[in-house]
Amino acid sequence: QVHLVESGGGLVQAGGSLRLSCAASERIFTVNVMGWYRQAPGKQRELVAAITSADSANYVDSVKGRFTISRDNADNTVYLQMNSLKPEDTAVYYCYLIVWDSSSYESNYWGQGTQVTVSS
Repeated sequence: QVHLVESGGGLVQAGGSLRLSCAASERIFTVNVMGWYRQAPGKQRELVAAITSADSANYVDSVKGRFTISRDNADNTVYLQMNSLKPEDTAVYYCYLIVWDSSSYESNYWGQGTQVTVSS
């Protein structure tokens, strides 16, 4: 069972920056994807950014050019650098991990969530 621990959320003014981190409890050697979802009050959870074990990244349109996802496989950690933050970025951000084993069996893991609040 892989555990994901997030850090880096907080309160920031519009235009500011935050960096989220998510550390996995163990090294993942098989094909995987790590990323971030967010959920604002009264809204559905949405995918913000994801990065594969081959370092291929994708983003939701609303954060392109402002957010950057990266990973350090040696430290089992994924990062989300968030710049030019807007009040609409306010949400609970959840780290996730999808792992496929040699039989293509998929396992999904989630972090506990970290609050990001952007004031106007």
